[in-house]
Amino acid sequence: MAMAMAAWSLGPQFSAVDSTNSFRPLERTISIAPPLKPSSGFVATTTTTKPSCIIHRRRLSSSGTTIIPRAAPVTDVEDGNQGITDTVPTPIVIIDQDSDPDSTVVEITFGDRLGALLDTHNKFSITKADTGRKVEDPELLEQIRLTIINNLIQYHPESSSQLALGAAFGLLPPKEQVDVDIATHINVSNDGPNRSLLYVETADRPGLLVDLVKIITDINIDVESGEFDTEGLLAKAKFHVSYQGKPIIRPLQQVLANSLRYFLTRPSTEESSF
Repeated sequence: MAMAMAAWSLGPQFSAVDSTNSFRPLERTISIAPPLKPSSGFVATTTTTKPSCIIHRRRLSSSGTTIIPRAAPVTDVEDGNQGITDTVPTPIVIIDQDSDPDSTVVEITFGDRLGALLDTHNKFSITKADTGRKVEDPELLEQIRLTIINNLIQYHPESSSQLALGAAFGLLPPKEQVDVDIATHINVSNDGPNRSLLYVETADRPGLLVDLVKIITDINIDVESGEFDTEGLLAKAKFHVSYQGKPIIRPLQQVLANSLRYFLTRPSTEESSF
């Protein structure tokens, strides 16, 4: 995972690629535009410009492709009134930099409701159009993550109340707010002879992936790869990290954990003081 904090670009344009990985031109591509501020959201627009990122639809584990239709809400009739009693599932967006050395693997789940959003594919690979390699810039990865969540909310507005980013992108903000002090968990463990594994769980918010990588690298720790999961109101990150090509020693582990905890629990206190 490249550590350079590149300035905002015009954003990637995505084109679909079939399961044979041969390029299939589309009439529409999706342009990801960065927001001026978190509350403004990411805007998906149609464009005919040359894509800078390409989506490769991955083969499913079964021999054929199963089309999962959008689930109709379960209804109940009581005293002559019809009400929706369907339980909204927890939306999950996984950005995986570990499983494929050549591409960024993205997986999206939202119960059985993703047929219309993903055209039956809920797991796919993303590569940069100019290099054919995985996306390594943290800012670009965060753009991809927020754009996926924004589109999920547009296709399934009911998911807004289950996502921390529903307050920024959706019509229905979460009914309950996560206590960041309680939700934040940080752990560093050995991960072989040359690196350590950093696990971070905390309340989700826009820009979190970029901020985590910046905090880690600001104390001269290298991030080699990792996985960033959005699970409803929470974000869960796993980073393979090292210091000068070696695992992080215990004193530095404590410095890293303290730095992350300070940053992750600080914003709610400081912002409320303005």
